This record gives sequence, structure tokens and C-alpha cells, in this order.
Amino acid sequence: MSEFETLTLKCQDGYQLSARFYPVTETESKKSPILICPATGITKQFYHIFSCWLQAQGYAVMVFDFRGIGESLKGSVKQSKASIVQSGQLDIPAAIDALLAKTQAAKVILLGHSAGGQLLGIVPNYDKVAKVVAVSGSTGHVKGLKGRTKLLAPVMFDVIFPLSRFTLGYGPTSKIGMGENLPKDVAKQWAQFCSKPGYVINAIGKTVPKTEDHHEQITCPITVLWSTDDEIATEANVKDLIRLYPNANASHKELKPSAFGHKAIGHMLMFKRSHQNLWPVIEQEITAI
Repeated sequence: MSEFETLTLKCQDGYQLSARFYPVTETESKKSPILICPATGITKQFYHIFSCWLQAQGYAVMVFDFRGIGESLKGSVKQSKASIVQSGQLDIPAAIDALLAKTQAAKVILLGHSAGGQLLGIVPNYDKVAKVVAVSGSTGHVKGLKGRTKLLAPVMFDVIFPLSRFTLGYGPTSKIGMGENLPKDVAKQWAQFCSKPGYVINAIGKTVPKTEDHHEQITCPITVLWSTDDEIATEANVKDLIRLYPNANASHKELKPSAFGHKAIGHMLMFKRSHQNLWPVIEQEITAI
């Protein structure tokens, strides 16, 4: 089939997001629809081939650009007021509701990549999520990082982002090969959230009222898939994410590149065509009870 429909999603605050919907036939629609939530600074196009593959397996799929990113950026990036908290409280909820409206399903499966799988605790309509499969999901805590990333992250968070906030008006991540340039508040919160354990839990009581913290109310299954060569979603940081959901059936699965014939998987390669032999592993977690 490999066809998609371009949609415009309207968030509760009126902000409009660009999305793609990959439909399936009525006979295939018995499977729960899948909402792909991207990593920080990564556009929906990155997930196109993978979305087509899921569609071919019989899943209706939606993927979108977070506000301030890709086709959801309105005007100049330095004028964007987008933040990570808004991604969780406004963007993901709008995408959940839009996917349910398109499919008439009761719940969605949230397939989150990196930060896209780390925000459910501040999503107000979390009860419409049947399951979370978080690919390379973790808190990204700087003390739990490995390798070159452990050395470079403090430079990005403590030097580049603060300086660029005032000189450029945005986070210049495209120049260092980390996706699209980031709105200044996305960059600021990314640095803040990764500076301590718990990622978005650090916003509770600050930019997120305590009454809007849903981590303890979430009971759906949560599975994190991570690779042993991932310098961000390390075992320590994966476990740091899982502990935030004390009442969920949360678990994690370690993937070794050599077991799948790869030299590397890392943080980004699991969605690449070159690594499509990993896609059935992701689907296995989607279908697991």
C-alpha cells in the first residue's frame, strides 16, 4: 500500500502540527493503531520507511512533527516558543485524539523514539494509550551516559546551548549532526531534564503543576528496547526511566548489535532501512500481551 495522508492536527492551545496518517483496509484495522512519537529534533520523514513497513503488517500509523520542528515549525526557529513540556502536554495528546478519530479505535499503541517515549507521565489523556514501546527510551541523565557522548553532552548542555540562546536564539543541533535546530526552550529543557535523574519528572512542581503529574496513575505495559552500544539510552538511564512508573508493567529488553549482524545500532539506527531485521523485534513488543 505505502500510501499516506497529510494531516494538520490542532492542539488544545490552537497550535497546528503537521502529521502523516498511514491507513489500512477495514479487514486489517482490527490491530491497534500506532502513534509514532519522534525523538528530539527528528522529523516525521525519518520514520517514513518504518511506517510503511508497519502499514504493510496491517497497522494504521500516525507520525507527526513536534511543534517547532520540521513542518510544525511556524516561521523562524528563533521565534518559536516551543518546549518539551508542551510536546508532552499538548502535542502528543492532540496526536492521540486525531489517530483515534481516524481509526475509531478505543486506544493507541504509543511507539516512542528517545524523548518521544519519555513523556507519557505528563500526557493528560494517558488513559487512551494501551501500551508504550519506547525505542532507545531513557532519561538521558548525563551521569549515565557512555563514550564520546558522555564527554560532549556537558559541552552542549552547559556551553553551546546557553551561549546560542542569546547569540542565535536557538539550539544549533543541526551543525553537530543531532537533527533539526531546536527552539531555545526545547534546548534549555533538554539540558535541565538531563542534568538530574528522572528527565521530565524534573519539571513537576515547576513548569508542570503537581496535579498534572500522571506517572503513578499509569498502569499500561511499558517496554523499552535499547542497544548495548547506545551511549544515551544506557542500562542505567533506561532503568532510571522505568522507575518513574511504579504501577505500570514496565520492562526493558537489551539488544546486541552482533546478534543481528550489525556493527552498531546506537541511538538512531533502529529505524533505518539498513536495520530492518530489527523491525520484527519491535513488532513483537507491539503485539505482546
